[in-house]
Amino acid sequence: NSIEPPEGDRSGIPAPRRASVLVASGIFLSRLFGLVRQRAIAHYLGTSDATDAFTAALRIPNLLQNLFGEGVLSASFIPVYSGQLAQGNERTANEVARAVFGLLVLFTSLLVLIGICAAPQLVATIAPGFDGEKYELTVRLVRILFPSSAILVFSAWSLGILNSHGRFFLSYVAPVLWNLAMIVALVLGGGRGVDTDLAVWLAWGAVGGSVLQFAVQLPGTMQALGSLAPLWRPRWEPVRQVVRQFFPVFVGRGVVQISAFVDVTIASLVGAGAVATLGYAQLLSMLPVSLFGMSVAAAELPALSRIGATDRTVAEMRSRVQGAAERMAFFVVPSAIAFLALGGELATIVYRSGRFGSAEAMLVWGALAGSALGLVAATQSRLLAAAFYALKDTVTPLRYALVRVLVGAAAGAVLALFGPGIAGIEPQWGVVGITLGAGTAAWLEFRLLRAALASRLGGLIVPGPRQSVLWLCAAVAAGAAWGANWFNRGAPDWTRTALTLAVYVMAYWVLTWKLGVPEASALRARVFGRKSASGAKTGVRGSK
Repeated sequence: NSIEPPEGDRSGIPAPRRASVLVASGIFLSRLFGLVRQRAIAHYLGTSDATDAFTAALRIPNLLQNLFGEGVLSASFIPVYSGQLAQGNERTANEVARAVFGLLVLFTSLLVLIGICAAPQLVATIAPGFDGEKYELTVRLVRILFPSSAILVFSAWSLGILNSHGRFFLSYVAPVLWNLAMIVALVLGGGRGVDTDLAVWLAWGAVGGSVLQFAVQLPGTMQALGSLAPLWRPRWEPVRQVVRQFFPVFVGRGVVQISAFVDVTIASLVGAGAVATLGYAQLLSMLPVSLFGMSVAAAELPALSRIGATDRTVAEMRSRVQGAAERMAFFVVPSAIAFLALGGELATIVYRSGRFGSAEAMLVWGALAGSALGLVAATQSRLLAAAFYALKDTVTPLRYALVRVLVGAAAGAVLALFGPGIAGIEPQWGVVGITLGAGTAAWLEFRLLRAALASRLGGLIVPGPRQSVLWLCAAVAAGAAWGANWFNRGAPDWTRTALTLAVYVMAYWVLTWKLGVPEASALRARVFGRKSASGAKTGVRGSK
């Protein structure tokens, strides 16, 4: 994983499959440890008030990380930095990176100070359903967690530099250390027997983990830049270009963060444990978004930016987007069906332990089923937004993100607060309405982005003509998995769930392979170390 771009064409554009595999591998490991972390939280804290407090507290300082972090810097910084590298201006590119670092140090320091001082007001606004000791604990946790978010912003800056040089794996595997630090904190503090103390230990573990996550990326970043000394050049044109592209994405991410806070606010009004349930479900639902949406989009952004910075054709960009969308759909479609049909098994195998029982698993399943509605749209939108960023258009994704947020918040509030009463079910099931509203809005955003990008690229087929085949194969595989679940109904939870999921994965893979889906053939070739009969051809066709 050297500092030079990975194998691709002569311009240094990374080979799409290799780059996305590196990103997905790093994300998979970090998400795996994230699931272990969340299982540890479920074991020690369940859906207690302390869990609600930590979940809400983590969201509040994460506003800083998300506003200045990976998504925003990727959209504004990578196109400019990669463009300079593509034109052979390595020194200019490195000075741009150091100047952006200087701006980040200034603004994140100010926002951390403001966040610590305004923690009580922030908690009262974001979680109005919290009071008494629960409110006080949330305020305390927010103050502990805020500095870690600034450090994670610097980690996102390093990610942009490493990705532009073709180093994908390290950047995305670094969060393993963040999760691992929290797991260690839970284990060390788990014997105290007081939920409040354990939540505080967990928060300090998050701070230590953020330091480790940034530190592990520093050697590669220094190798690329030669120096980490910040530069103060706010009026320099390349820096101004980053800033111009930054603010529309910043506002867009701000709108998305408002939506996330609205979700927490609605959940806090649904009832006790709803915020924790939503957090458990969102961690699972974000796994395919990160693995197959973020990984492909992150791997494609530097390459698309290089195309936009040179004399490459629109047809080449269209071909690259369509090939990436097809690879993405191959994995996301079965993920959506799995959430819908096997969400209970997933929640059981990941979370069921200690104070997290079958009733909690059923609630998480309901929230996952709601998320399944918009999963394909949410992941494909990541890719389409990356294409706009590569074209140096950050306004169009902002406009449609705003539409999605408004529609999702309105639909989620109505379904969560009034849906259970109309349906005659328990109020805690209102958490399902939040994810259903978000899924509906995701499809609206996707269709708007697709239409706008198609007009720019002269047509666009996304996610591809094979989507109906993927849905059919996933549905049949889910039926086979249910049969395996019934057959092993007397087995222990872990054994039954593992067999059920294994049957589902293998059935989907075999069905898609037999039906000639190129991604399935390419996967078979990688797993068995040899090409299938049509592997070489399908592997190329699948990336067009």
